[in-house]
Amino acid sequence: MKEQPGLKRTITTWPAILLVVSGIIGSGVFKKIAPMAESLQSPLIIMICWTIAGLISLAGALCNAELASMMPASGGEFRYFHRIYGKLFAFLYGWANLTVMKSATIAALAFIFSESFSVLVPLPELYLFGSYISIKILASLLIITLSIVNYRGVVFSERLSRVMIIGIFIVIALFVGSGIFSDKGAVSHFQTSALVPEGWQLFTAIFAASLGAFWGYEGWNNLGFIGEEIKNPQKNIPLALGVGTLIVILVYLSLNAVYVYVMPVEQLAAINGKANTIAAVEVANAISGNLGMVIISVLILFTTFNCTNTTVLTAARIFFAMSREGLFLKSAGKIHPVFQTPSTAIVLQGLWAIVLLWFSNFNDLTDLLIFASFIFYGSTALGVLLLRRREPDANRPYKVIGYPVLPAFFACFCLLLVVVTILRDPQKSMIGLGLIALGVPVYYYYLKKSKAAAA
Repeated sequence: MKEQPGLKRTITTWPAILLVVSGIIGSGVFKKIAPMAESLQSPLIIMICWTIAGLISLAGALCNAELASMMPASGGEFRYFHRIYGKLFAFLYGWANLTVMKSATIAALAFIFSESFSVLVPLPELYLFGSYISIKILASLLIITLSIVNYRGVVFSERLSRVMIIGIFIVIALFVGSGIFSDKGAVSHFQTSALVPEGWQLFTAIFAASLGAFWGYEGWNNLGFIGEEIKNPQKNIPLALGVGTLIVILVYLSLNAVYVYVMPVEQLAAINGKANTIAAVEVANAISGNLGMVIISVLILFTTFNCTNTTVLTAARIFFAMSREGLFLKSAGKIHPVFQTPSTAIVLQGLWAIVLLWFSNFNDLTDLLIFASFIFYGSTALGVLLLRRREPDANRPYKVIGYPVLPAFFACFCLLLVVVTILRDPQKSMIGLGLIALGVPVYYYYLKKSKAAAA
């Protein structure tokens, strides 16, 4: 069989690190402080939740890095799962990304971008069947625009992310600095409220808040999807995953510390009940009035735009890899002859993201994708353990630190999160599992088709 052409390796170390950061910093850190404050009523516990979520995400990134260094090809976990668990499980991972994970991430980020844009520039009051649709129209246009950008080449898209993330760092530093020196700030704001839940209620509140924090860290595994396009991937992928995730943890803790320093937890909690209100924007208003609101709204526009762009760039490579294995539409495996991108996969991903955008809401999208994601995150960590036992002499340019404790801990945590989510919200969990299970007949359809083509 004729060997298919591959994608070109064009991404070096620092661009890879910045792509990891770009793929994580989106909307979560600007919005989630309000629901977390309402449910926890404790600045200290809020900071603990962000720290725990960050460290657990880092543990997952380090587990991912070992497999990525062994199999630096397009598709990320699809490739790893194919080798560890077989074709069916690998296909279900790719199917889950299409139906409830990465496509939903693109839709959710585009929605937040549009909400933030409407704060700066009020959108026309357009309604369809009684529903306000202006935000969804703008979000759809963003998905289309970024799909076109990535259709035309990975180099331009990566450079766009690099420039934007540097600008984002500068604005975040200015925001944190202005918050620290603001006359609205007070160390007393870190005191715990009398409304802090106790016992089981506290546990469930921490769990729910941690889910919100995990949404903020979602995307740390994106880099593995473009392993085929990274120079010296055995070294650069693990380095970028570890360094990039650590940078995000520090950024998130700094932002949340400023939120609490400037605004008491009771005020942050009250924001959660206000429609179309973003906590970070309200904190910026408290620091420097309308100017602060404009600056932070622009920052959120940049972060959601940039994160959406990075997710569009990386996630399409999953469907590209699936097609190369004969497990998805044949056209999705084609490389554009001029732009050298998986162009059809990018188009299909964008179309489905728009469908999800119009027929779901933000909270449902984020809850579903986090639940589904941790099923496969845990499978990655378990895969590290299985592959070490099955292939002890395989070449591992990077070995996860703390083996076997770290991957075992991360796999157990993912299992706990999935089980507790099912118990807390069985209806939504069953929807997520049902969407994944729908991939089984689709898999056998493509398997039969692939065998027929090979015969």
